[in-house]
Amino acid sequence: VYKSFFFLRYMEEFIIILVGVLFLALGWPVGDFLAKTTKDELKNGQFWFKIIVIISLIGGLISLIFGNDILMFSFFFIAVITSRCLKYKL
Repeated sequence: VYKSFFFLRYMEEFIIILVGVLFLALGWPVGDFLAKTTKDELKNGQFWFKIIVIISLIGGLISLIFGNDILMFSFFFIAVITSRCLKYKL
C-alpha cells in the first residue's frame, strides 16, 4: 500500500515538472515571434527588458527554494520570452 502511494506521488511530481518544461520550451518560439513583431519597442526598452529578465530569474530561484512550482515556471517563462526578445537581431 505504501509503495504504490509513494510511486503515485513521484509520478505526479514528474508530470508537473514535465508539463512545466514543455511550457518553458514554448517560450522560445513565442519570444522569437514577439521579437519579430515588436521591433520598435525592443529598440526603446532594452534596459527595461534586461531588468525584467533579472527580476524574473531572481523570482524563479526564490520560488524554486520555497517549492512553489507554479510561480517558478511562470517567472522562468517570462525570463525565457524576454531574453529571446533581447537576443533577436534588430
